[in-house]
Amino acid sequence: MKLLVPRLACLICLLFFSELLSAQSIKKREFRGAWIQCVNGQFQGMGTERMQQTLTAQLNELQRDGVNAIIFQVRPECDALYQSSYEPWSRFLTGQQGRAPQPYWDPLAWMVTECHKRGMEIHAWINPYRAKTKTTTALAANHIAIQHPERVFNYDGQLILNPALPENREYICRVVNDIVRRYDIDGMHMDDYFYPYPVAGLPIPDDREYQLYNNGIRDRGDWRRDNVNVFVKQLSDSIHAAKPWVKFGVSPFGIYRNKRNDPANGSDTGGLQNYDDLYADVLLWINNGWIDYCVPQIYWQIGHPTADYKTLIAWWNKYASGRPLFIGEDIDRTVKYADPANSNAHQMGAKYRLHDQMGHVGGTVLWYAKAAVDNTGNYGSMLRDVYWKYPALQPRMPFIDDKAPKAPKGVKPVWTPDGYVLFWTAPKAKKWNDEVARYVVYRFAKGEKVNVDDASKIVAVTSNTWYKLPFANSNKKYTYVVTALDRMSNESKSVKKKVKL
Repeated sequence: MKLLVPRLACLICLLFFSELLSAQSIKKREFRGAWIQCVNGQFQGMGTERMQQTLTAQLNELQRDGVNAIIFQVRPECDALYQSSYEPWSRFLTGQQGRAPQPYWDPLAWMVTECHKRGMEIHAWINPYRAKTKTTTALAANHIAIQHPERVFNYDGQLILNPALPENREYICRVVNDIVRRYDIDGMHMDDYFYPYPVAGLPIPDDREYQLYNNGIRDRGDWRRDNVNVFVKQLSDSIHAAKPWVKFGVSPFGIYRNKRNDPANGSDTGGLQNYDDLYADVLLWINNGWIDYCVPQIYWQIGHPTADYKTLIAWWNKYASGRPLFIGEDIDRTVKYADPANSNAHQMGAKYRLHDQMGHVGGTVLWYAKAAVDNTGNYGSMLRDVYWKYPALQPRMPFIDDKAPKAPKGVKPVWTPDGYVLFWTAPKAKKWNDEVARYVVYRFAKGEKVNVDDASKIVAVTSNTWYKLPFANSNKKYTYVVTALDRMSNESKSVKKKVKL
């Protein structure tokens, strides 16, 4: 036993440094997201204080792991984890649909504040059409399916807002616009639930709507896709008319089409398809600029017999480059399977190397946040110590705004009762795209070249107009650099200040 312990420690160190040496190059810009879901029941009936404590612990851990964006589920079944005049409070929050939290609080408003003070973006995540999950047994009196039962259909125990009805598209847009206008969110996010996942032998009950609204489209599949296309375009226009800076993203199922269905453009896979089975023409939305980012859920392992991860990440990299592309990663499955090239390691390292090789992949979203927080398979530790060791700024979206804000003003170190603090003030702004959302603080030792392209020199990404300096009374000289970021992460010119610490 005495010999086994040091050998085991040595093996762990070798594996760690092997990963370290093969880790991705340091990236200054990268979307590092995590989905915080509610439908798994992790918050149900927790109560205000305990849920806030749980979310605080998760956000703190995710921040340490390098996460810079949270995708927070706020509307899982035409309900709300926020104050809404349209839809009832979610049972996934309070245990009973329609019951307000006690003591009262607004989880989305709270999350906006907490994410922003950590330098993170917050994206509100909705399920657009799902009105009832299988496990929900009672709906509130003001729920859309109770108020307008003619606008939903039952499918395999779920209730679905019928995508064929114009009034449903308008309703979802009203709900989303209410969120966008009242909350200082950075993004609006939809997942893969469009038309319901198919069940063998169970047809979608939309014959009546097809007769009424087919618009001359003869193929039922084309007609369903058109219904969803019209909605996505309408919602995109609605979001950007309200707040042009709110990013509209979608996380589709990981397979667009199989090659046997589309020899020219399909992937060499054999699973369920967005286009044919969910009626989601994701590539059309990307190529027409209706969405601002895409996060395909490539949840399978490298070497999966019908949905190989390596095949799929290469496919999305090739075909979905018209908008920023981030990859949805399943943490549990990643650490469950061995690297095909190294049976002593799981697949995290191999997958991140594939990310590096794909020229159009600009980030990752973790499915799901709690798995990273729980450090399943040391995934969180590897993010913190290797892959996301240094902070990263959000990828730019020049198709929304490409103009940098003005630089911070009056950068100055000041002694305070709380210690040595670097202060600055926000530059003036006339328009939304001039406003500063965050600041970046860099630190360079004496003799080091000031290079703000070096992400390893970032010590803070903050919404504050101050940064507490690590004074050590050692009389060492450093150059601090402060820049401003606007809502689209365009970066201002640098302001330098030399400091003795």
